[in-house]
Amino acid sequence: MNFKTENQQHMNILYLHGLESKLNPQKRSVLERFGTVIAPDLDYHNNPNVFDLLKKLNEEKRFDVVIGSSMGGFMGYYFANTITCPALLFNPALPHRPVPLNIPKINTSNTASLLHFALGGQDDIIKANDNLRWLSENRLPNTDIKISIHNQMGHQIPLDVFEMEVTGFFNELDLLK
Repeated sequence: MNFKTENQQHMNILYLHGLESKLNPQKRSVLERFGTVIAPDLDYHNNPNVFDLLKKLNEEKRFDVVIGSSMGGFMGYYFANTITCPALLFNPALPHRPVPLNIPKINTSNTASLLHFALGGQDDIIKANDNLRWLSENRLPNTDIKISIHNQMGHQIPLDVFEMEVTGFFNELDLLK
């Protein structure tokens, strides 16, 4: 299935991996249907200034969307709200930050238009209910939020769920235009 539209052919997609992971080739292939994928290798443990690196990278690439998983979902949440672009975040580590990072405060009057969260109902690392509670306590007034809970999914994102969520996210972006 190829749902690429004219607008998506020129999209720059920032993919932010989790704490101990990288973007695998199968998931990269799914993302490449919708635009150019930039997936920097980030060292969350030893570089508390990852956010500044992403800002510099954005000056070069001008990201249209952010997709992140786990720690990359945490970083993606703050980064998408800083550069005001839509984001798809898988099991983001919002309620738990395992490593110290320098993150700016979000300007709540100028945030991402859409944040889509895909949460695993069986995630024992970042529980879906913890993310839901965090989101309800930190609601952004100008941001539409979509939440999908996959009851059988744990912290790892199966390829079929990843593909379904990514396709739905990009289709939703098309509807917003």
